[in-house]
Amino acid sequence: GGLGDVLGGLPPAMAANGHRVMTVSPRYDQYKDAWDTSVLVELEVGGKIETVRFFHCYKRGVDRVFVDHPLFLERVWGKTASKIYGPRAGVDYKDNQLRFSLLCQAALEAPRVLNLDSNKYFSGPYGEDVVFIANDWHTALLPCYLKTIYKPKGIYKNAKVAFCIHNMAYQGRFSFSDFSLLDLPDQLRGSFDFIDGYNKPVKGRKINWMKAGILESDRVVTVSPYYAQELVSGEDKGVELDNIIRKTGITGIVNGMDVQEWNPATDKYLDVKYDNTTVLDAKPLLKEALQAEVGLPVDRDIPLIGFIGRLEE
Repeated sequence: GGLGDVLGGLPPAMAANGHRVMTVSPRYDQYKDAWDTSVLVELEVGGKIETVRFFHCYKRGVDRVFVDHPLFLERVWGKTASKIYGPRAGVDYKDNQLRFSLLCQAALEAPRVLNLDSNKYFSGPYGEDVVFIANDWHTALLPCYLKTIYKPKGIYKNAKVAFCIHNMAYQGRFSFSDFSLLDLPDQLRGSFDFIDGYNKPVKGRKINWMKAGILESDRVVTVSPYYAQELVSGEDKGVELDNIIRKTGITGIVNGMDVQEWNPATDKYLDVKYDNTTVLDAKPLLKEALQAEVGLPVDRDIPLIGFIGRLEE
């Protein structure tokens, strides 16, 4: 979806502007070009010590880092037929909070412990003068750990966090008693405290990861100026966090397009490549091929309209 498109296209664009850029994601599959760095880190999750391993590949100026742990790969790898968030669509894993707590802590460790030298302009660890961009509720604990665990120890003293909202509808709402699973000090309990009128996952008082991510980050951004306006317009569009966003403020930045990935002259998914000199010849052929593939009448003179968007209940 949109988040995947942003993480595919934005980092190379930032690298092209001279920034040193790393992305950190769970290792959900055995990505063929990501190699084991042999770097291990022990992290406390849910009162237990867990060991994660980092895999790495370098593409288009970006260090792509993948966090390896049984909670990710063994749970989701293609042969299991499971989904990223649960065993099947609409059903969550009961330990999702532990899974994404692990991801957030690993993302805070990666810039410090990985000695990377793929880039001819940069080498060694990224160090501590960094900006983290946390995306959606799954990464909302990152600013919380940064503020309460790392900075009090003098680590990441100058680091900042921008929290980016891609889909406000999914906020990470859990039982209020689950706050104890997050290994955070009580001083942050208020940032998570949330009451709604729904019975899932429990009735009444809950913790809300996205609320905490918004409150504890340095800046809050989203994917367009219009969506930013929607999120503060009221309880419906703001999904009950509109009052929090009005308090912190939010900046809408239009998602860009990766002109290399979507270049029709080199697109591997197009049977007929084209550029601005051949587009009028190629488009009718591509339309006919698509019509035939999906079982529509094949006629280059019939308008064909494509829709890219979200279909919800």
